[in-house]
Amino acid sequence: MANALKISRFLKNFTFPSLCRTLHSAISTSPNPTITSMEVEVKLCLPNAVTHQRVSSILSPYHLKTHAQENIFFDGANSELSSKLAVLRLRFYDLDTQCIISLKAKPVISNGISRIEEDEEPIDPSIGRACVSEPWRLPLIDSSRVIRRVKEEYGIGEKGLVCLGGFRNVRAVYDWNGLKLELDETHYDFGMNYEIECESCDPEKAKDLLEEFLKSHGIEYSYSNVSKFAIFRSGKLPK
Repeated sequence: MANALKISRFLKNFTFPSLCRTLHSAISTSPNPTITSMEVEVKLCLPNAVTHQRVSSILSPYHLKTHAQENIFFDGANSELSSKLAVLRLRFYDLDTQCIISLKAKPVISNGISRIEEDEEPIDPSIGRACVSEPWRLPLIDSSRVIRRVKEEYGIGEKGLVCLGGFRNVRAVYDWNGLKLELDETHYDFGMNYEIECESCDPEKAKDLLEEFLKSHGIEYSYSNVSKFAIFRSGKLPK
C-alpha cells in the first residue's frame, strides 16, 4: 500500500509529456529497455524580474502549480560524460517530496527551440540526497536503468562520478491554449535568469503561439541560445 501511495503521488505531480515517456518505458517488451526520448522545447528568455512578474500576472488564470526545484549535476571523474556531450542530473522537487534522475545528451538549441536526448526515472529522494553528499554511491544503484546506462555506455570507471554542483529553480506551470507553459525563475550563485518554456511535439507552432502572446502584451523577450546547465557551467549570465 505504501508503494502504491508513493506511485500515486509521483504520477500526480508528473508533467504530461514526461508521463508519456515513462509509460512508454513501462510497456516496452525488452526486459532491460534503453529508453531515450528526444525532449523538444521552446525556450524564450525574459530580460528581468519585472517582465517575469508581468508574464506571471497575465497567466495567473491558467496557473496549475508551482514547483521548487533543486538541480544537481554529475560527471565522470575523467569527464567521461561531458566529453560525449552528456550529463547526469538529480532533480529534487518541493523539499524532497520527489527526485528524478536524468541522463541528458547531445543538446542542440537554435532559434529558441531546444532538442536533447533524455532518459529519466524516479528514485527515492533520501537516496538522491545521500548521493549528492557522497557521489561514489551513485554507481551502486544497480536498480536504476539510467545508472546502468551511465556505466555501460559511458565507461564510468573505478573513480566513479563527481558532483559538479547545481542551481535552484522556481517553476510555475500553466495550461494555456492547449499548451503547458513553464515560467522559470532560476537562481544561480552568480545571479538570476528568467525563461518561459513549452515542451511540444510541434515546437514551431508552439513558438508562434507563444511569441504572438508575448508581442500582443508588449512583453520583451529573446530566443534562449544556451541551456540552464551551460549557463551554470559558464559561471555567468547570458547577455
